[in-house]
This record gives sequence, C-alpha cells and structure tokens, in this order.
Amino acid sequence: MGFGLIVIGDEILSGRRQDKHFSKVVELLGARGLQLAWAEFVGDDPRRLTALLQRSFAGSDIVFSCGGIGATPDDHTRQCAAAALGLPLVLHPEGRLNIEERIRETAGLDADMNAPENLQRLKMAEFPQGAGLVPNPYNRIAGFTVGDHHFVPGFPVMAWPMIEWVLDTHYAHLFHAAVHLERSLLVYEQGEADLTPMMEALERDYPGLRVFSLPSVGDAQTRRHIELGVKGAPAQVEPAFGAMQAELQSRGAEFEVL
Repeated sequence: MGFGLIVIGDEILSGRRQDKHFSKVVELLGARGLQLAWAEFVGDDPRRLTALLQRSFAGSDIVFSCGGIGATPDDHTRQCAAAALGLPLVLHPEGRLNIEERIRETAGLDADMNAPENLQRLKMAEFPQGAGLVPNPYNRIAGFTVGDHHFVPGFPVMAWPMIEWVLDTHYAHLFHAAVHLERSLLVYEQGEADLTPMMEALERDYPGLRVFSLPSVGDAQTRRHIELGVKGAPAQVEPAFGAMQAELQSRGAEFEVL
C-alpha cells in the first residue's frame, strides 16, 4: 500500500494555473513519516479520467484526487468515479443538508431550495452510491471517500485541510511506522555509466535499499557533478553509504558528503 495523488484539470495541463497540490501533499505526508509513491495529472476529458480511476480503484493504494467535484459542465470527477466503479450517483443525505445550510447562510433562511440554481448546487452532493463524506471546513460543501480513494476540490484552501483530516482520521496508525533515512554526496567529474556497476552492487548487497543518481552538467557556480545517494531503512543506509564512500575513495574520485 502506497500513497498516490491525482490532480485533475485542463487549466493545469494548459499552464493557465500552476499546480500546488503535489508539493503540499509531499509536505503533509512527510510531516507524518509517510511518502508519496506516485502522482498523475489528467485533464477534464471524462473518458481519460474514468480510465485512470478504473486503474487506480483496481489497486491497493491510498489515493487523493484534487479537482473536478463541482457542478459546472467541466466538472466530471463525481460522474467518472461512479462510472469507474459501476455504481450510480446518488444524493448523499448529509451532503445535501450541508449544502442547504450553506445556501441559507448566503441567500437567507427563506431561500427556495427548488430554485434551478439551488438544485444545481445540490448536485455537488451526488456521489457514488455508498460513498462517505470528507468534511470541508471552508464552506461545508463536502468531498467524498470511496474505500481508500478520497476526492477533494481543486482549491488549495479547501483541499489541503481536507487531506489533513483524512490522514489524521483514517491513517494515523501508519504515521512514522517505518523509519526512513536518506544519505547523499556530490561526486565530481564522474560519468554515470562508470558508477552504475557500483550502484547495482549496492542494491544487490543491501536488499530493499534504493540508490539514486541526479547528474548535473554544472553552471557558473559549480562543476559537473552527480548527487549520489542511498535511501531506505537506517540499518541498511549507514553501511551502504559507507561502502559507497569507500568505493569512491578507491577510485580516487573527488566527492563531498551532503
């Protein structure tokens, strides 16, 4: 089981808006000793979104989906989630009450709930049958949960506290369950191809360890270098990082521990 993120919206793919969810979700997970395993961006095409959700529902990951749960013509997430699950959309009773309360707050206690605009607003409480609610502290118009998939609005002011609520309410037992360590260094004027056998040997000798390599061609401030590192359980990271340094020293490579 890992954590995944889906960010939905044509405006992200066209560049009209810059995504802010990815870095924030990484931050929220990291503060709880968790990590993001994958992220996908998709536009407002119902066919593509349904296919992505079908694939995601078929997995075992905990997934946050941001965007597309409103009631305008370009919002398709609720419908696509239902289609991906083969379930009907139904009006959630508590979700409906939340929206009606919001309407009365903004339009007055005598607001006509059967007015066309209010009936349209109530569509935001139509979720796949059996879905639960994700409370929205900003305006009480809830998101929804199906299994380990949690759907929130695209607006950061709403989405981020809703994601925090899901994490703290449903997944606190996973917080800091696995201690994770990462060590890295900069090695100068070396080729990745020359270092690859060493990296493969480290992953072979320390099962479960992950080795990473981030090359840079250099710039006005620094020479050509590779950030080389290992990450995983501390019991493996420390000896593997020591072995990495010993191998680089034996090669006469210049490096700097970060």
